[in-house]
Amino acid sequence: MDSAPEGVDPNIPNVARMYDYFLDGKDNFAADRAAAEQILKTFPNTKQGARANRAFLRRAVRHVVDEGVHQIVDLGAGLPTQGNTHEIAPEARVVYVDYDAVVCVHGRALLARKENVDFIQADVREPDALLAKLDDLIDFDRPVAFLMLAILHFIPDDIAYDVVTKLREASAPGSRLVISHAVDSTPDTTPQALEIYRKATASLSLRTREGILRFFDGYELAEPGLSYVNGWRPDDPDAPGNGIDFGYVGVGRKP
Repeated sequence: MDSAPEGVDPNIPNVARMYDYFLDGKDNFAADRAAAEQILKTFPNTKQGARANRAFLRRAVRHVVDEGVHQIVDLGAGLPTQGNTHEIAPEARVVYVDYDAVVCVHGRALLARKENVDFIQADVREPDALLAKLDDLIDFDRPVAFLMLAILHFIPDDIAYDVVTKLREASAPGSRLVISHAVDSTPDTTPQALEIYRKATASLSLRTREGILRFFDGYELAEPGLSYVNGWRPDDPDAPGNGIDFGYVGVGRKP
C-alpha cells in the first residue's frame, strides 16, 4: 500500500497486515514486512501455516453450511484475500468483523456490491458492544457460526474465555464455534516471537492444547475433535504434512 488511511500509523506493525504478508498479499507496509520477516527467521514455516489455516477455513465453512448453518460471523477477519468466507458459502449470511481501520476500508470496498454480506468495525475483546452491532445483522434465534481463526492467541486469558462464553450464551442451539489457535510448541524460540508481536498492534497469548480445548466448554466437538490444522477433515487424507504442527483447530456445536 502506498498510503495509510487517517488515524492509521504505518510505522507500527499490524498483525492483520503481517498475516496478509505471510499469505503473499500486497496490502501491507514496510513495518509489517520487516516484523513478518523477523517472525520467519524464527519460525520458517509461518507462511505454510498461514496457508494451512486458510485451507482449514474453507473446509470448516463448508462443514457448517452442510450442517444447515446459514449465518456466519467471521471475527478478526483480516484483509480480504482469496477464498473468503462469503465465496465459500455464497448462500449464507456473512458478517465480517475486524477492529483495524485498514482492514475495514479494504473489506467494504471489496464487498460494496455484495448482497447478504457486511463488514463491520468492532473489537472482539468487547463482546457486549460487538453483539449489539451484530443484533441488526444476525438473527440470534437461529444458529450462527462464529469463526475465530488465528485471533484468540492475540487475546489474553482474562478476556478471551469471557468473550467465547458470551458468544455461546448469545447464540441459539445448533450454533457453531470454529477456532484455530497457535500453540506454544517451541519454548526455546517462542520468547523471540512474543517480543516481536509485543511491539505490534497485538501481543501473543500462546496456550497449551488443554488451554485451547477449554474454549469449547459447553460445545460438542465435531470429529476428529481438536486436531492439527491439516489433520482436520483434510480434502486429501494422504497428503503430506497432515501431521505437521501448525497449531490446533476444532469445530464445536452448541447443543
